Amino acid sequence: MNKEFIVLSRQDAVARNNSPYVNLKVANEEGNENICVFDVPKTSGPKVGQLVTFITIRDYQGKKSANSMDMVVGTFPTEDHPLYKLIPRPIKREDWDASFEKLLSYCTDEKLIEFIKKYADELFPKYSKYPAATSVHHAFPGGLLNHTYQMLHLLEGVYPVYPYQDELKIERCIIAILFHDWGKLLEYNVEGECQEHMYLLGHIYMSANYLNNLLRETGIDKREINFIVHCVLAHHGELEYGSPVKPCIPEAQLVNYLDNISAKADIFSSAGHMEKTFSLGTTVVKK
Repeated sequence: MNKEFIVLSRQDAVARNNSPYVNLKVANEEGNENICVFDVPKTSGPKVGQLVTFITIRDYQGKKSANSMDMVVGTFPTEDHPLYKLIPRPIKREDWDASFEKLLSYCTDEKLIEFIKKYADELFPKYSKYPAATSVHHAFPGGLLNHTYQMLHLLEGVYPVYPYQDELKIERCIIAILFHDWGKLLEYNVEGECQEHMYLLGHIYMSANYLNNLLRETGIDKREINFIVHCVLAHHGELEYGSPVKPCIPEAQLVNYLDNISAKADIFSSAGHMEKTFSLGTTVVKK
């Protein structure tokens, strides 16, 4: 068989018998595959962006698996390799800056404008190294940057046609989007491995707490800070999705919708044909 793939995401786990395994999402020019590989320790095996060749892949009722001996780990491909283009890469700085330039043209609150400018500049290099998740969406180095940018770029298009524009303060949305997943810098390392902060605190609390402290240092009105932080706390929308609170201002509701659009669009994009996705609750069909 000897099929070569590039690794899109990796999720480590341990079986009931304490044997380590990895769930790999891989891709080649034929499409995407999810493959469970047994007997792969956390310290070995392919990393995201690395090439891997499978000698044998077993298929049981649509679930694909292999043993570590069936897998040959390759190198990180160069740009001229045909599979290089299949893994998403962080967006360019000029695209990030262009989005903020457009969004800031809608803003009027000078204190918040200065705050946005400062942290748009500071967070770009950090977000460009980290994933937004281990497997669900934007699960690649720089995925956190691309997810944040997609939400901002969507806001550029939505705000001018928002039906009750005078009831929405766009600065709140921009800041909330910029910081809504900040806690993932602590939930993961740059290789996408989960850290203890994920289980002890969670990214929503860490993001909201960090942003709250930053805003209070600027002298911004406390009630205004509460509105902005609420948008971060409510960005998952529903309590059953891990949101500490439900959106109760229009800015929070909009941030939640934009987060969903970006995340679910990425899931559709990265899923394989006829892949059943838990996060979408359906099977993806490719054209």
